[in-house]
Amino acid sequence: MKKNTPNKLKILNDPIYGFIQIPNSLIFDIIEHPYFQRLRRITQMGFSNLVYPGANHTRFHHAIGCMHLMQKAISVLRFKQVQISKEEENALCIAILLHDIGHGAYSHALEHSIVNGISHEEISLKFMRQLNKEFNGELTLAIEIFEGKNPRKFLGQLISSQLDIDRLDYLKRDSFYTGVTEGNISSDRLIAMMNVKEDELVIEEKGIYSVEKFLIARRLMYWQVYLHKTGLVAEHILMNVLKRAKQLAEKGEQLFASAALHYFLYNPISIDNFTDKTLKMFSNLDDYDVFSAIKEWVNHSDKVLAMLSKMIVDRNLLRIEIQEEKFSEAYLLKNQQKAIKELEISEKDVHYFVFQQPITHQAYTLKMPIFILNKKGKLEDIATASDQLNLQALTIPVVKHFICYPK
Repeated sequence: MKKNTPNKLKILNDPIYGFIQIPNSLIFDIIEHPYFQRLRRITQMGFSNLVYPGANHTRFHHAIGCMHLMQKAISVLRFKQVQISKEEENALCIAILLHDIGHGAYSHALEHSIVNGISHEEISLKFMRQLNKEFNGELTLAIEIFEGKNPRKFLGQLISSQLDIDRLDYLKRDSFYTGVTEGNISSDRLIAMMNVKEDELVIEEKGIYSVEKFLIARRLMYWQVYLHKTGLVAEHILMNVLKRAKQLAEKGEQLFASAALHYFLYNPISIDNFTDKTLKMFSNLDDYDVFSAIKEWVNHSDKVLAMLSKMIVDRNLLRIEIQEEKFSEAYLLKNQQKAIKELEISEKDVHYFVFQQPITHQAYTLKMPIFILNKKGKLEDIATASDQLNLQALTIPVVKHFICYPK
């Protein structure tokens, strides 16, 4: 009897782009792999849904959207006589599909609490190398492009630059799901204006206004969404919850945790000891493990862990103030003393509830310019090619300071 083989040329329906086609069976098999399916359980925007209730989309969503935009970009460049081989096309689609595979639960919170000294990019690379073994070396070129080691510079720029496919998807997607229309960019128009000159990924002159809009949209999305004060507080409380849990685990305290979370709480994790076993455990760790643990920790005997966990579960967060200058030591001390008295906690634990930090964002950096290809065939940095005075201002990093303390 003939065995049923699955149809691997599936079509997915995306709320932003409509139908997305999976281009071939290798990419289908990568998407089907448990490592990639885990991205369905990692939210794209962490705790932003505490501010924007619609922001529940996942890293899986984003990665599939990126693959779709990459296919569009490749066909535009080929139409403009840029030579891209079948192997390079496949490698670009795989590299952009897997660019975020190393993200931990709630995106960046794990990197700053229980997994130290190893970034999500390095974990992405470990996943890609592991998949490369399983797929008999078929990801070698994708890894080379992802690492920026391919001699054709523009291939790497499609994956990572100031106008890469990743940004073209997440700005449009995050704007759609949050309902913040200021971030809605025309990714189609930007891709249609792409070209390659002197091995650089460039935008043709008639696309200059779309690039301006893109840079301004990115700035607005950062201050209005990604660095929104409520989202900031929630993320820092989450990091403090995990730091506290890790501290208790190091002392041998018993904590409710799934097998994967238990592994990361009870073992020191760094880049030096990130083994194949660690990678396997990491591939089983997602938002569900973290949130189900936090729900249990609300009743833990450790007061600090219980209070912080309850803040997240009930969305009853710390108060936050943001200003241009750093808050004075006297103001910090005053809030610390008040918290010690009102929460009845010790001086050594007050930093979990009262803390200040700078936040910084630079909308455009001159180190990795976006080049405009003018009518004479010359390349010009967008900051000088644009008649929009604001663009020069966008190259200056904006630094603000925030302080959090109990209400």
